[in-house]
Amino acid sequence: MGVVLAVLPLAFGFGYLLQRHVLNGTLGKDPLPSLVVTFGLSIVIQNLLLELFSADPRAIEVGALATASVPLGDTLALGALPLVILAVAVAATGAMQWMFTRTPLGRTFRAVSDDREIAELMGLKAKQVYALATGIAFVLIAIAGALQGMRTTVSPSDGPLLLLFAFEAVIIGGMGSFWGTLAGAMILGIAQQIGFRVDPGWGIWFGHLVFLAVLVLRPQGLFPKTR
Repeated sequence: MGVVLAVLPLAFGFGYLLQRHVLNGTLGKDPLPSLVVTFGLSIVIQNLLLELFSADPRAIEVGALATASVPLGDTLALGALPLVILAVAVAATGAMQWMFTRTPLGRTFRAVSDDREIAELMGLKAKQVYALATGIAFVLIAIAGALQGMRTTVSPSDGPLLLLFAFEAVIIGGMGSFWGTLAGAMILGIAQQIGFRVDPGWGIWFGHLVFLAVLVLRPQGLFPKTR
């Protein structure tokens, strides 16, 4: 746990510097440069991880927590580690919602996101705001990665599939809604687990079907952000 906490400031620093010195240079009306740069970075990072750690799946050892459970009667028990992960996810979502709605920093993020030019006329430095936002995003990525490594094995090639799941969770929940994204992730996960129960090869497919149904029937998501 101490190592995980030590990684968080490093993740923030890496995200801040990446946005400040690389990604800010690609910003503009055309999103293509940003997409090309981030796609190229993903390839470089994946191959760097393969070179340093090989393609062998690895996991973070959590000792007895991996098998501990909370009994709910004679035939039902909840895993302690999944409960910890759920608690951290709810706490992180609540913290982000509070920051964006109750703090000056959150209002700064929303102002720059809504209208960068007007925000800069009011004295805000958009590029610095973007860098802070990316740093915070990398902290959340580090927390999610650590929890993923505790829950199951991970490898450098897992990124694209996990990115697809994240995209589906955002679309299911609704763009711009923190709690909606959390709900979308839970709906996607439950759908996958139902699919795995039906047939071991159907889990991910069931999740894709739920995503497709939401995209067709309610493209704005189940819990879109409202103003």
